[in-house]
Amino acid sequence: MKANFGIAAPLILAVCLFAGCSKTDQSKAGEGPVTIKVAVWDTTLNPYYAELVKGFEASQPDIKVEVIDTPQADYTQKLSVMLNGGSDVDAFWIKDGDTTKGLSNRGQLADLSAYIKRDGVDISAYKGLAERFIIDNKTVALPASTSYYVLFYNKDIFDKAGIPYPSNDMTWTRWEQLAGQLTSGSGAGKIYGAHFHTWPACVQNWAVQDGKHTIVDTDYSFMKPYYEMALRMQNAGVVMDFGSLKAGNIAYANAFMKGNVAMIPMGFWLAATINDRIKKGEASIRWGVAALPHPEGVPAGWTVGSVTPIAINQASKNKDAAWEFLKFVTGGQGAAIYSKYATFPSRANSQNLADIAGVPGMPDGLVEALAVENIALDRPMVEYVAEVNQMLGEEHSLIMLNEASVDQGLAAMSKRSKEIQGK
Repeated sequence: MKANFGIAAPLILAVCLFAGCSKTDQSKAGEGPVTIKVAVWDTTLNPYYAELVKGFEASQPDIKVEVIDTPQADYTQKLSVMLNGGSDVDAFWIKDGDTTKGLSNRGQLADLSAYIKRDGVDISAYKGLAERFIIDNKTVALPASTSYYVLFYNKDIFDKAGIPYPSNDMTWTRWEQLAGQLTSGSGAGKIYGAHFHTWPACVQNWAVQDGKHTIVDTDYSFMKPYYEMALRMQNAGVVMDFGSLKAGNIAYANAFMKGNVAMIPMGFWLAATINDRIKKGEASIRWGVAALPHPEGVPAGWTVGSVTPIAINQASKNKDAAWEFLKFVTGGQGAAIYSKYATFPSRANSQNLADIAGVPGMPDGLVEALAVENIALDRPMVEYVAEVNQMLGEEHSLIMLNEASVDQGLAAMSKRSKEIQGK
C-alpha cells in the first residue's frame, strides 16, 4: 500500500571481479577487494538507489556493489525464490516490512545484534522502528526508509469556498464536518469535500492510529466509528462512492489531480507524483499538505505508515562487507541521500525534513506538517499478517458496497481472524 518515487536517473552499477579473489576471500571488509550483491526494485523510478551505491563505494573503496534490479510487482516473489534457492545475494531491501517475520522464521536473515553492539549503532535514532525488527531476541533487519500518511488538500477549492486551509491539529470529526462544507455542485462539475481510496487501509488505518490496536486483533469493534464515518460521507455524496471507484478503476492520484477533490488522506509518496505531473504540465492544481487528522483524545502528530527495512542474507559469505553497506544506508549519510529525493529516511531529523521540504515544487509549511510524533504501523510484523490483511480487504469491500452492515462485516472479520490465527 505504498509507492516509491523520485526523478528517473540511470543506476550506477559497479561490478568488480578481481583475479584470485575467491568467495572464501570475500568474507571481511577491509581485507582486500570485495563485491557484494544487493537486491532492489525499480532502480529507474527510485534514483536514490544509485546514489546510495555511489556514496557507499566512495566511502568504502575496497567494497564494490553489484545491483540485482527487479520490477516492483515481481520483487517479493523473486526475492523469495533467490533466498530459497541458495542465491549468493548478500543484502536486500524488504519491500513489505510485514514479511520480515516470515523470512526470519525460515532462517534467511542474519542476526545484526553483534554488529550493532560492536559499532555502537544508536537504534533510538529510528524512533521506535528498529525495535520492530527484534525477533526472538535477534535484530534481523534495520529500517532504511519509511512513509506515513498526511492530508493533501486543494488550495483553490478552499479559497473559492472562503474556508481556511486545514491545520496540523484537526480531529477526524472536524475533518468530516469540513469535507461536508466543501462539497458543492453536481454531475461532472461536482466538488467533493474529500476522497477515500478503495484500499481497506484508507478506513482501517485511522482505527489503528492511536497505537492501541493492530489489524491482527480478533475483535474489530474498534474500527466501527471509522466505517460509520466512511459510509456516512459516501451516502451524503461528500466522497465518491466505493462501487464507482472500483468499477472505474479510478486511481487516487488522478482523482485528486483532476481538481474536484478538496482533501485526501494518503501516504506522502503522493507528493512526488503531484509535483512531477505539474512539472510536466499534466496538472495545474495548487496544493498543500497538513498533518493527518487524529482521533479524539490522540495528540496531533500521531500518524500511521509503513517501514522498509534492509537485511543481510544468512547464507551470505560477505556478511562483514554487507554490514558496512547496511550501516551506510541506514545511517546519517544514507538519510541525507533519501531526503534529497523526498523520501523519508527511517532516522529522519529536522535537517532531513528541511531537505524534503526544499525539493523544488513542494508546498509551503511542509516541515511543520511532516513533523510527526508517532508512527503506528499499518501492518505489524507478526505472523499471519498477510493472510489477515487479505481477509480484511474482502470484508472491507462488502461493507463499503453495502452488501454487509458494519456490524456484520466486523463480526465476520473477527471470526475469520480467529480462524486464520488458530485462536
